[in-house]
Amino acid sequence: MFGFLNLNKPFGWTSHDCVAKTRKLLRLKRVGHAGTLDPAATGVLPIALGKATRLLQYLPGEKAYKATIRLGVRTTTDDLQGEIITENSVTNLTLESVKTALQKFQGKIEQIPPSYSAIQVDGKRLYDLARKGEMVEAPARTVEVFKIKILDWREGEFPEVDVAIACGAGTYIRAIARDLGTVLGTGGTLAALQRTASSGFQLADSLTFTDLEAQLQARTFQPLPPDVALQHLPCVSLSAPADQKWCQGQKITFENNSSQILRVYAEDERFLGIGQTKDGVLIPLLVLV
Repeated sequence: MFGFLNLNKPFGWTSHDCVAKTRKLLRLKRVGHAGTLDPAATGVLPIALGKATRLLQYLPGEKAYKATIRLGVRTTTDDLQGEIITENSVTNLTLESVKTALQKFQGKIEQIPPSYSAIQVDGKRLYDLARKGEMVEAPARTVEVFKIKILDWREGEFPEVDVAIACGAGTYIRAIARDLGTVLGTGGTLAALQRTASSGFQLADSLTFTDLEAQLQARTFQPLPPDVALQHLPCVSLSAPADQKWCQGQKITFENNSSQILRVYAEDERFLGIGQTKDGVLIPLLVLV
């Protein structure tokens, strides 16, 4: 078993729960995931199977989400799973003011991760500290939001806006919801979240656990090829005997003197692994055969 599972994570499950379930269903020890999803979020969770776990570090970091932000409410976790800190009716809020405020969250922005998150401070995860009553603020960090598009707007005592967000790795949508509320002066929290794309995988192509179990019972399940999410990397094909030497850990003479990470293939299109060019040679970084 070698490749990827594009899992549609169910509501209420942790990413660790999903790895454990996959490990049990496939009877496979080596299973890992790319990009943690909160239990209350659903959608794309890339799962690496077997030796493909070694490829997780090379997956692209871009992600996309559909999110519902509720305004007029602040919570301890920056989503509806936490305790309410403040709750104020904001019936006078307009869509135009929300549109204007959202413009501040496009491009490279400074963001403080939620207090309940997997970020580590002094070797301890913030959510572990928060559950003990120790509210530690993580240092602000720079993240990139490529695009925010408003999908729907619902007026009311606690108005909600649905948005589509495309962003880089490390972006917390809960923090955007919280900070949007701060900019508007109303308070804000995340009401719902679905990841529609992650690390090259799309929601439309994902499988639920029900789908996976049905395919396993019918013996039709096939992991996605290990290089399916590595198309952002350039590739090189090695002819014999260079391919064998490279697979044995030897450096291969390479015409390009620039330094870059490459997918490496044999002439018969077998995916051999990941290499790096440097000073006129192709260096094995990860050999998979």
